[in-house]
Amino acid sequence: MGIMDKFIVENGLYAEGYEYVCGVDEVGRGPLAGPVVCAAVIMPRGDAIEGVDDSKKLTAKRREALAEEIKRRAVALAICRVEPDIIDKINILQATRLCMKNAVESLSPPPWFVLTDGNMTLDISLPQRSIVKGDANCYCIGAASIVAKVARDEMMREYAAIYPGYGFERNAGYGTAEHIAAIKERGLTPVHRRSFTKKWQ
Repeated sequence: MGIMDKFIVENGLYAEGYEYVCGVDEVGRGPLAGPVVCAAVIMPRGDAIEGVDDSKKLTAKRREALAEEIKRRAVALAICRVEPDIIDKINILQATRLCMKNAVESLSPPPWFVLTDGNMTLDISLPQRSIVKGDANCYCIGAASIVAKVARDEMMREYAAIYPGYGFERNAGYGTAEHIAAIKERGLTPVHRRSFTKKWQ
């Protein structure tokens, strides 16, 4: 897929008169530890940064360079997080929806239309559409996925310094063999999701 193919949805919305189209994506639904992080991004109309794609397809170095470029060029950008205690209280799906809603509502100027990755309907008053594999197929969602991933990885590196021995700097809180062995040996940290780690508590 070429870069211009990723603008089909946005271009359709621009043609309908929507000036500010926002892409939203989340990172961190699956990990055993750390927050879920969402980014909402409005990119300038006609802007195309080569290489914007699903963040999981990119190397860490490439993601970081792209995230800086996206932040520099964005009309509006917001990053929000929802902590493990809230995830445990309301479940990961609701926590992700809340995180996405907060990110969208933090944008200034506000978007006219919201595009979310996957199959996620948000509790917002704005018109919205969810796109399956949106992070790979839609430019503004891809941009949001990169910004969210880089932000969350940075948060998990900070937690790695506070809670050494769990490998957060390598596993970003996901349930790797190293991470699970550390939980069994050391117990849980304050940033672990209790609802995700019941079998080791």
